[in-house]
Amino acid sequence: MASTVTRPGYGQLLRTRGAWTFLLPGFAARQPFAMLTLSIVLLVQHTTGSYGVAGAVAAVTGVSMALFAPYSGRLADRYGQRTVLLPGVLVHAASGLTLTFLALADAPLWALFLASVPTGASVPQVGPMVRARWAAKLKDSPLMSTAAAFESVTDELTFVLGPLLATALCTSVDPAAGLVTEAALTLVGGLLFAAQKSTQPVVGGAGGADGSGGGHARVEHVSALRIPGVRVLIVVFLGIGSVFGGMQVSLAAFTESIGEPGLNGVLYGVFAAGNMISGLACGAIAWKVAPQQRLLVGYTALALTASGLWAAHSVLVLAGLGLLVGMCIAPAIVTGYTLVEGLVPAGARTEAFTWLTGAVALGQAAAVTVAGQLEDRFREGAGFLVPMGGTVLALAVLVTLRSRLATRSHGLTVARGVGHRAPATVD
Repeated sequence: MASTVTRPGYGQLLRTRGAWTFLLPGFAARQPFAMLTLSIVLLVQHTTGSYGVAGAVAAVTGVSMALFAPYSGRLADRYGQRTVLLPGVLVHAASGLTLTFLALADAPLWALFLASVPTGASVPQVGPMVRARWAAKLKDSPLMSTAAAFESVTDELTFVLGPLLATALCTSVDPAAGLVTEAALTLVGGLLFAAQKSTQPVVGGAGGADGSGGGHARVEHVSALRIPGVRVLIVVFLGIGSVFGGMQVSLAAFTESIGEPGLNGVLYGVFAAGNMISGLACGAIAWKVAPQQRLLVGYTALALTASGLWAAHSVLVLAGLGLLVGMCIAPAIVTGYTLVEGLVPAGARTEAFTWLTGAVALGQAAAVTVAGQLEDRFREGAGFLVPMGGTVLALAVLVTLRSRLATRSHGLTVARGVGHRAPATVD
């Protein structure tokens, strides 16, 4: 049950003091994230003539990002976002340009794989950092749910614009233009975002918002992964990643099979539009239902709608189901990020957000691989079994371990500070 009048919405959120100072550079800095995979695929396919090789190089980049992102988040929580961003964007730009040079020079596959590891590992986790800044700004405000919805919509807009920009650059300018532009945007946007020191979350035990003193007690840093609820959310987000990856491959295979490859972008756009619409709606509603219950209901709806994709044999039916699946994804993402606020202490939230972001990337990379094999070996549409399997398995884990998402009042203390914030606990 919900009401739309008891809680301020996007207008008040965007009037939060200092918000625009990190929102605008944050949007610029996260845009390249959505360009990276497709830019690599288009460049490597151009230089090698193989989509298989291109997909493998892009997959190594994605897996590397998923594995290293949480450690980047942990370092940001401990030493400050600026301290992690400055070297990170430099390494990413340099490694991305190195990968571009190797591809154009017809370097052996092992060299491309080698360069793709630091390219993925150094992807700046700007999205989680923006969410951490919202959490620091809003603290226990009911606007946190609105902020989570706003960020979900921003992410989806990024994943609509990024691939379009990458495709236009690689096909109209030069096959290397997408990856070069991605590196340049990462460098410029990342440096601008890092320069916003006043909105940086308090570094544990350091005091001020810029991490420059003011603390009176030393904080014990423990990984967000030790919190049971975070582990449950990681599984949930792996399932969401399986939807993204499975949809990308299976929609492309479906439109190719009916002789209308140009419809791929249209169908995926409908899917993305559903995500954006429901994300906006989530932020405009003043929810009275607990986020744990919302996640359970929303994820059940996601699993049910995703389970029907494999049976769709027409463009209209697939478009309708894709819209519904997209509309179910945003509430799950928004609620998951909202739960982090209550489960994780301030000093570990960036790490927690990056675990969830990395889980989506890892689920997507695995889904792309499995769905591609299914489409190659079986009938068209077999790849849609991946979103069904991924969400059903994640739902089973969520139902079984849903109690782990509740706030605990006993157990191991994760962080101890100056006493102005209650400690978070772990079972």
